[in-house]
Amino acid sequence: MIEGKESAAVGRPLRYGMVGGGPGSFIGGVHRSAIAFGGYGTLVAGCFSRNPANSAVTGRELHLDEDRVYADFEEMARKEAGRTDAIDFVVIAAQNDSHYPAAKAFLEQGIHVMCEKPLAHTLEQALELKALAKKKKCLFGVAYAYAGHVMAKEARAIVESGEIGDIVMVMGEYPQEWLMDLLEKTEGQRQAAWRTDPKQAGISNCLGDIGTHVENMVAMMTGLKIRQVCASLDVIGKGRTLDTNAQVMLRFTNGAKGMYWSSQVAAGYDNGLKVRIFGTKGAIEFVQEESNYLKLSLKEQPPRRLSRGNGYLHPAASKNSRFPSGHPEGYNEAFANLYGAFTAAVRDRMDGKKAKESDYDYPKIDEGIDGVKFVAKCVESSRKGTVWIDFD
Repeated sequence: MIEGKESAAVGRPLRYGMVGGGPGSFIGGVHRSAIAFGGYGTLVAGCFSRNPANSAVTGRELHLDEDRVYADFEEMARKEAGRTDAIDFVVIAAQNDSHYPAAKAFLEQGIHVMCEKPLAHTLEQALELKALAKKKKCLFGVAYAYAGHVMAKEARAIVESGEIGDIVMVMGEYPQEWLMDLLEKTEGQRQAAWRTDPKQAGISNCLGDIGTHVENMVAMMTGLKIRQVCASLDVIGKGRTLDTNAQVMLRFTNGAKGMYWSSQVAAGYDNGLKVRIFGTKGAIEFVQEESNYLKLSLKEQPPRRLSRGNGYLHPAASKNSRFPSGHPEGYNEAFANLYGAFTAAVRDRMDGKKAKESDYDYPKIDEGIDGVKFVAKCVESSRKGTVWIDFD
């Protein structure tokens, strides 16, 4: 197909603020780029760093008014809520330990939230955020961006159609090599430093940082619910205290089995997220680094490679495609798809429409809670000697 994608952004531009995403941040720029890509909002406020001077620098670089660049997120939430031109939503792109308190601060002011994962350090904190969002009638998205890939959504549609039958086995992996060396001990390597610090990252590094993407992708594609996990979290690297390699066996409530592997010490791998779903009639394989394609193998038939942008895709997937087939879409477009759905929900809520939050295709707070629970249960399993742990 060669038809273009119509923009869903109508009416006045939404205004948003950002917590985190200052000097040295990778993910903050990704969020800003994705929102701008679809024209989904205008950045008007921020607290970009724990250092007010650094936050001010980023504010100037982004051409924000000085009075809307804040020293801390509590001040930002309070003052923005009191403005006639207040932000419509906030993006939390700071380090893990800021997610819960920042989200809480904005929810208390009735401001919609899009938060990076993990949602919180503990399950209790995550559940508290859900209750607060419900009380304040706020929308809450969690930035599992890979779920925005067109062909990941096509995999979900194929599973829902019954084309590959009942799911019996799922294999997910996410290997990287970037922490094979002790980068956290090298000056200027801030991304490595905070991810390997329990005070900032939480109870897990590798599983919490990238293994949760496997958990979310499988859940999104298959709808399977975890019944039990059995995990081994390995600390590879002298002097480290958090895992850099994780292996998880799973039992799902429908009787299916699974195996997930995530690693930051896997030589030769850049960002190797892959999900394979095996059913009684066929199988699906999604590879993030080849995200424009999906491998579909039906029983006793030759494997097929489905390509993004073609008319044979299910409507739920094809509506997220932005370019004609053969014109690659990637990470930024997946993020933009997430924001397209989230901002549509925000705009409809502002306009008084009665649609349910479940009608919008973006990862919500329940998916964030599942990720926090997944990490907690896997850490518990590993600490107890790699034993089976009930998920509920």
